[in-house]
Amino acid sequence: MTISRRTFLIVGAVTAASVALPPFICAQASAANAARPIKAKVSIEVNGQQHALDLDTRTTLLDALREQLHLTGTKKGCDHGQCGACTVIADGRRINSCLTLAVMHEGSKITTIEGLGTPQQLHPMQAAFIKHDGYQCGYCTPGQICSAVAVLGEIRDGIPSHASPDLTEPPKLIAGEIQERMSGNICRCGAYSNIIEAISEVAEASA
Repeated sequence: MTISRRTFLIVGAVTAASVALPPFICAQASAANAARPIKAKVSIEVNGQQHALDLDTRTTLLDALREQLHLTGTKKGCDHGQCGACTVIADGRRINSCLTLAVMHEGSKITTIEGLGTPQQLHPMQAAFIKHDGYQCGYCTPGQICSAVAVLGEIRDGIPSHASPDLTEPPKLIAGEIQERMSGNICRCGAYSNIIEAISEVAEASA
């Protein structure tokens, strides 16, 4: 039996229409789901203080820090993990806080820019950024500084990077290593050379 193209299209349209849900049912289901967010209790240590939070499970660590704990030093830049403005230190390692959910950090120790130093007693990296004018407009600076502090820790811990010439030898505190590790933090002001100078000075002083 030969089926014409016209008959085939009619049969296909009728079949699709018979299994499709009415639009209002889909809309009602979506509205119901949006109205009932799933909550979870999360305990996180931030800058040395323990916090018990009751959060929508979809809340990113970045939004929890800014909206729940009011630690607005951590910036929301691209919100896609591409600019590094939201970088914080989690259990000693730097992460993009916009790409991780707060519920994933139950029991974690988080350090933001507010936890590194104060206006009265700056962290050495903060002081070096000021000295070398590594901040300029300042928007990316919190993420840059948190990343820089973690980068020096990575190098001292012997963690190699793509720029390390020998993966079995401890990486060296040289400009190439610092540049490679800081490449995820973007500065639209173009203060990269000043930032490298600031990090290098802190590295030499603490070597």
